[in-house]
Amino acid sequence: MPLLYLTEAAVASVLTMDLALEAVSAAFRKLALDEAVNNPRQRCQTDHVMLHVLPAAAKSLGAIGFKAYTTSKAGSHFHVTLFDPKLGGITAILEADILGQFRTGAASGVATKKLARPDASTVGLFGTGRQARTQLLAICKVRTIKKAFVYGRDADRRRAFAAQLSEETGVEVVPVEKPEEAAKGLDIVTTATNAREPVLFGEWVSEGQHLNLIGSNFIGKTETDVEVFRRAGVVCVDSKEQAKVEAGDFVEPMKAGVFQWSDVFEFAPLFVGRYPGRESPQDVTLFKSLGLGIEDVALAVRVVEAAKKVGLGRELF
Repeated sequence: MPLLYLTEAAVASVLTMDLALEAVSAAFRKLALDEAVNNPRQRCQTDHVMLHVLPAAAKSLGAIGFKAYTTSKAGSHFHVTLFDPKLGGITAILEADILGQFRTGAASGVATKKLARPDASTVGLFGTGRQARTQLLAICKVRTIKKAFVYGRDADRRRAFAAQLSEETGVEVVPVEKPEEAAKGLDIVTTATNAREPVLFGEWVSEGQHLNLIGSNFIGKTETDVEVFRRAGVVCVDSKEQAKVEAGDFVEPMKAGVFQWSDVFEFAPLFVGRYPGRESPQDVTLFKSLGLGIEDVALAVRVVEAAKKVGLGRELF
């Protein structure tokens, strides 16, 4: 059985945000219909390196495989491995750094399309890294954005980020000096940081906002304070099972009795209409993204298809 290897460059040459949004939408839909299996992230480590593995399968997407990545002081390395869903042999290995960035952005894009007000036109963004970039790319695909405001601690980085994303999206992206300027009075707010302590505070949250929280997937890290959750009328997460061991943003609000697990919606059934989402323009909606293997695997299948059409990749045997 031929095994196709795709480098980061090959993946980047065929990967678009439209493709990512389609693949992630399909993944959530299959989860809602019980036509996909997503196992929560598993971790193990040595003294120097942590390994993270996210397995998933969806027969009707022709997808079974896993994303695996390592993190250390030296950096991170990402791969997705796909198997033949009928015969079981390995069919493809993809370098998956940019794929992960696009699937994370796409998850917020799908959630924003479902939960943000239809007339939402302004965005606030916390973070100036690669994940922050794809957040804005996705949001600009699902809403007609007129202006975005970005905050990061490094002034030079936020200016450079704003200039790059203004060019990429055709939207005016403004670097701001105070974090509250990336939240107060805006329609959509996204946190994409490495913060261990809150960067977004409830006093900055406005009526009618939609919030995407994507930075933390460790139980000891949070990007928000308790008051953010007091303001939120709808709280949903990509996976409750995974959230119970990874959603650090939920820890203090639950300790304070602001909400409990029975108040949290899983996004997939909400996406297909089983649960209500936004019920009024005044609602504050919140999507907590942890990152699911089914998103990676579903998108990897589409990337492999696109790469084969243009003859990209190297057959290993």
